[in-house]
Amino acid sequence: MQVKVDQDVCGGHGDCVMTSPEVFDFAGDDDVVSVLITEPPENLWDSVREACEVCPTGAISVQE
Repeated sequence: MQVKVDQDVCGGHGDCVMTSPEVFDFAGDDDVVSVLITEPPENLWDSVREACEVCPTGAISVQE
């Protein structure tokens, strides 16, 4: 699985950071989210999928 955040679309809501903090975090001082682990281990897949579903702007993409 590979995870990406479209930073042009990200609204900085942080729902993904709260859902999967091992994979997502805010990028420096910006109000956009970055991916900490682009290919997360299997034990994090459920939280990554949930983060993708709760993203209000649809900025997260998951390629399995």
